Amino acid sequence: MDALEGRTAVVTGAASGIGFALAARFAAAGMQVVMADIEADPLQKAAVELRAAGAEAIAVPTDVSNGDQVDGLAARAVDAFGPIHILCNNAGVGGSGPIATLTAADWAWAIGVNLWGVIHGLRAFLPGMLAHGEEGHVVNTASMAGLVAGPTVGAYCASKYAVVAISETLYQEMSMAGSKIGVSVLCPGSVNTRIHQAARNRPDQEPGIAYDPNSRFADVVGGMSEMGGFLDASAVADQVYGAIVERRFYIITHPEWLQGVKARMTAILEDGSPEFRAPI
Repeated sequence: MDALEGRTAVVTGAASGIGFALAARFAAAGMQVVMADIEADPLQKAAVELRAAGAEAIAVPTDVSNGDQVDGLAARAVDAFGPIHILCNNAGVGGSGPIATLTAADWAWAIGVNLWGVIHGLRAFLPGMLAHGEEGHVVNTASMAGLVAGPTVGAYCASKYAVVAISETLYQEMSMAGSKIGVSVLCPGSVNTRIHQAARNRPDQEPGIAYDPNSRFADVVGGMSEMGGFLDASAVADQVYGAIVERRFYIITHPEWLQGVKARMTAILEDGSPEFRAPI
């Protein structure tokens, strides 16, 4: 996209972490921002913070796993600012545990937010973005766990692998149609967010699964933290902004982690096995 000033961005999961950083980055570029999150009070405070800095921003509490609420978000966004130009399907939850221990509710929670949140966002916003005929861009937040699987995060990986596949398919469709809508998939490594505390927003009627401090995946994440490997969310937002302007598809926040992707691809090509290896 050549010019973002005066255009409108919608960001889910915008109350904190990467989502808030994205909203702030777009606001700094002179965009109007629609901020969505399941946490109503923090979301309102985040919007107030951006407005205090001179941004045009509204807060729309939204559970992205609920299609009707995402439809409502789309209607509110268009009513407030008109055509939508950037859609960031960013809301996500974590959680971990061996596959043998996961309940149906565990799977439903991870897939409901991480995968259905993206599906609902595309269904609710993409037709309008195509219809208005102006330049636009979709950014779907996946994860490095959408490119490389690891133990104890089966539900999370399943949802994020699906987001990568949907994003690749959407990119192909937009390219084949000669559309003005660009597509990117964000695959973060370790970023300084609260995703490991995502169970705070899990529906009360469902037994929560906590981030397992004893898992091998947790060991990897902990090691990255000790090595200073956690990026600030604002740095990720800068990468996303650059990808939108340059119309780049893959946004890899930690290129060094691509060694794991290479190992996975090599195993596939050489009829090997999906052995787990630390990302660095």
